Amino acid sequence: MLILGIESSAKAASCALVRGGVLIGQCFQCSGLTHSATLLPMAENLLASTGTDRRELDAVAVSRGPGSFTGIRIGVAAAKGLCWALEKPAVGVSTLEAMAWNGAGRGEGALVCCCMDARRDQVYNALFRIKDGRPVRLVPDRALSLAELDAELARQEGVPFLTGDGALLVSEYLGDRARGFELAAGPALHQNAWGVCMAASDKQPESAGALLPAYLRLSQAERERQARMTGE
Repeated sequence: MLILGIESSAKAASCALVRGGVLIGQCFQCSGLTHSATLLPMAENLLASTGTDRRELDAVAVSRGPGSFTGIRIGVAAAKGLCWALEKPAVGVSTLEAMAWNGAGRGEGALVCCCMDARRDQVYNALFRIKDGRPVRLVPDRALSLAELDAELARQEGVPFLTGDGALLVSEYLGDRARGFELAAGPALHQNAWGVCMAASDKQPESAGALLPAYLRLSQAERERQARMTGE
């Protein structure tokens, strides 16, 4: 199965091409430029540089959340546009599940703690165990406080491997409490499209029209509106 993956849930953006679990190529950018201006040219350049005919694609995969509301919307819209133009199916995957692939090489039984900064002293988080070289989910995607995550990790066996754009935030919090952890380094610290492709590899593709974002919680504007309505 040949999958084109798209990741735009945070500051970094990337596209990857994976066939049968083997990475063919990946473009990664963390420049701060708007994803709407970079994603599609990145995908086009990746296909061209790898000599891949877009008609060969079996599916387009994308991280559909949680993460930046704007980034997720841009990524899902880009995936939908590609699918409709190429008449290909789509696969939407959890950003946190895709991120868990950064810890796939940590060894059997390793605990992978995927973290995204959700602001307000919270993180989007999910925990995984590595089994037979793949991340296996332990808990659903959730938004929780740093204190709640600290308590959860205390109940788990093993030293957590922290990955994701919120990993530094979590590492500072755990370090202040003298709790052990391993912090991902370099590219493994960021969400990436290779992980999106790997997370999509065992999922059933669907029509692009069925692809929807998964935000986990209301946007700030919606929360403020809800608070005003409650006050009234």
